Amino acid sequence: LVAVGLVWPLLAKLGFGHLPGDIRIERDDFTLFIPLTSGLIVSVVISLILWLLHK
Repeated sequence: LVAVGLVWPLLAKLGFGHLPGDIRIERDDFTLFIPLTSGLIVSVVISLILWLLHK
């Protein structure tokens, strides 16, 4: 989780955070961002990497 947080600016440049399924609610003094699709993709990639390393 910390690693993803550190690389998130780089991932944002690649389009993560703006995918269909990522929720962003903006109000006058409040912004809520829930990266559902981006989080799912990152989770699958990390799981595949760990699975390959364990194999």
